[in-house]
Amino acid sequence: MRFDRTGQSELIECDKSVIIKRVSIPARDLRILGPVFSHSSSILAREKAMVVNLEFIRAIVTAEEVLLVDPLRQDVLPFVDQLRQQLPHKSAFKNDGTGQIVAQDDEMLFPTSEQWLPAPETVEGMQAELPFEFQVLEIALEVVCTFLDSSVAELERDAYPVLDELAMNVSTKNLERVRSLKSNLTRLLARVQKVRDEIEHLLDDNEDMAQLYLTRKWIQNQQSEALLGAMVSNNNVPAATLLQRLNSTTSGSLTINHSNDDDVEDLEMLLEAYFMQLDGTRNKILSVREYIDDTEDYVNIQLDNQRNELIQLQLTLTIASFAVAVETLIAGVFGMNIPCTLYQTNGVFWPLVGGCTAGCMLLFLLILGYARWKKLLGS
Repeated sequence: MRFDRTGQSELIECDKSVIIKRVSIPARDLRILGPVFSHSSSILAREKAMVVNLEFIRAIVTAEEVLLVDPLRQDVLPFVDQLRQQLPHKSAFKNDGTGQIVAQDDEMLFPTSEQWLPAPETVEGMQAELPFEFQVLEIALEVVCTFLDSSVAELERDAYPVLDELAMNVSTKNLERVRSLKSNLTRLLARVQKVRDEIEHLLDDNEDMAQLYLTRKWIQNQQSEALLGAMVSNNNVPAATLLQRLNSTTSGSLTINHSNDDDVEDLEMLLEAYFMQLDGTRNKILSVREYIDDTEDYVNIQLDNQRNELIQLQLTLTIASFAVAVETLIAGVFGMNIPCTLYQTNGVFWPLVGGCTAGCMLLFLLILGYARWKKLLGS
């Protein structure tokens, strides 16, 4: 789909060679817009175009038009709607019906025949409006950031109830839900991080940001072409005057070019705003991940406590088994066919059995008390 400066759109079909010739980009840039890099994020500056690959938005932006890939996808439709709504209101140019492009605010004209170009200060006056390519970039970043924010909000709505349920009841079902939640969180964090890193990369390099000013380059090319056309067609102007105007306009253009190449404040402010928004989105994801980590720590503490209770129960049963084994040993000794004087003594059986049982119980209590004294068992 193609959008022009006024927001007019049309569906077109172009092969790669036509696109390469039309926007003057290398073939490798088209691979970035392919399905292999569908979830990568990159903003590349070329001589006459800007290649934008942000999440589901894949477009080639020039100073005059936008070529959008897969415009009928469900994810891309909000971006298409925003372009249709905002470009007509933001456009700094209009067409006068004669093939000339005129600025709405400063009545800036690029003639093709007999009229001279405006003075350089008029060109500077046009910079009050964001260039067309930055308007498109702003809309793309707005749509992507809104989508990521909504995804994070949905993740938060799903995460906290699941984690609270896991904290109250550790079960296989709840653990599986948390595992799925962590997978979604990791993927979403990676997507936000890619967009954030790409914006940060641009903010760290003023040269790359200056290369994104496509309208500035386009104006300078229009000035040069119109100036050459005027010099050829305007034969009534003396040669000395032509030479003087050529030198004056060229020096003015060079001055503007040199000053504007270092002036990236508009783009920097635009990128910083969305960088901060993405940073906030990233912090929300990190807070959810911290909550997951805290819940996992709490669950691990619960499991460790239950494990300790089981170990204490096992130790108690082991002590009881030892006491019973001692009494069993005594019973086994008396059960042997060994001559003993106690066998002929009347009234000894029950006191002996009771004494052995009491002794074993006392042994159990002594060992249990020792274990508690050594803090091997809870109080």
